Amino acid sequence: MTIRLREYAAAAALTLAATAAAAQSYPSKPIRLVVPFPAGGTTDLLARTVGQRLTMAWGQPVIIENRPGAGATIGADYVAKAHPDGYTLLMAAVHHTIAANYYKTLPYDLRKDLAPVSVVAIVPNVLVVRPDLPVSNVQELVAYAKANPGKLTYASNGAGTAHNLIGEQFKTMTGTDIMHIPYKGSAPALTDLMGGRVTMMFDTVSSCLPYVQAGKLKALAVATSSRSSVLPDVPTLSESGLPGFDIASWFGVMAPAGTPASIIGQLSDEIARSLADPAVRKQLQPIGAEPVGSTPQAMRKRIDDEIGRYGQLMKQAGLTEQ
Repeated sequence: MTIRLREYAAAAALTLAATAAAAQSYPSKPIRLVVPFPAGGTTDLLARTVGQRLTMAWGQPVIIENRPGAGATIGADYVAKAHPDGYTLLMAAVHHTIAANYYKTLPYDLRKDLAPVSVVAIVPNVLVVRPDLPVSNVQELVAYAKANPGKLTYASNGAGTAHNLIGEQFKTMTGTDIMHIPYKGSAPALTDLMGGRVTMMFDTVSSCLPYVQAGKLKALAVATSSRSSVLPDVPTLSESGLPGFDIASWFGVMAPAGTPASIIGQLSDEIARSLADPAVRKQLQPIGAEPVGSTPQAMRKRIDDEIGRYGQLMKQAGLTEQ
């Protein structure tokens, strides 16, 4: 072996040793879990649930850091550029697979710059309208929108998000003219919806359920192929005359690319263990969230599949960055 090869071998051995030592001591300090939406929405709620369980398991605090904006891409970019040591994580969502198609340019590559850890939960989306709107089902909403072209508005938690895609798909399939009003997250959008400043919204059932139950919003349909367990009397969009409509929201943890596989495995295993706990499942059940706890490989496949599928849907709906 030449001197240069010996130097390379020694350097590689030192790197492996350092990586192994870091993994064995992980976590040895607080972890930041970045939520790319404001506090109060489904992403934030699930992040706090996961963070609390990781804190209990490891004795190190998991700090939730909200970095909203630009269709959830500001927070994603922040994590993508963070040091890959397992101490800065992203609470990712379906919105990121859609943003990969929506934005002409992004400062990060979802598949190259971020590493999947685990899908945390899948949550149905629901169509809600303000209570004073004179409609009681999807058919009446479509008729009302056609009788008032350009006058109705739908809120979303940001341009290029799942709820924006659902709204545009709804418009395309119903032939209606409804204006899109983007927000930085579900919480401010719901506030304006209940305040009468927008007409309707597609949102995760977790975020809007308390307002539906309180009579502050009316739920007209679920945007997934099957009904929600927490809203069993609300039909799906397919049942309401829009066959094949099926867009659910998933939420999961990702880390900067280059994070040691041992740390990603440790995170994935602990998240799955937490989500299998009956107490956690009971905690998530009332908000309509279905716990998952997937492997990194399964999350990678979901991301790859959705980037392709939603890219086609967005082309059909004419949804691209303006």
